[in-house]
Amino acid sequence: MAEGRYRIVIRCPVCSEKYILRGSRNEKGEYETGFKRCVCGNEENLNIDASLE
Repeated sequence: MAEGRYRIVIRCPVCSEKYILRGSRNEKGEYETGFKRCVCGNEENLNIDASLE
């Protein structure tokens, strides 16, 4: 697994809000950004795109 920082774009299909965050990957291969949920309350249905910086 590549170590380093990732640019992560999270889009909410419910309210069309867009978040651009930086994060890293954990041991499970998930992205760690601290993001919990969208301002509309959506926690489950999010579109996540990541690219290595």
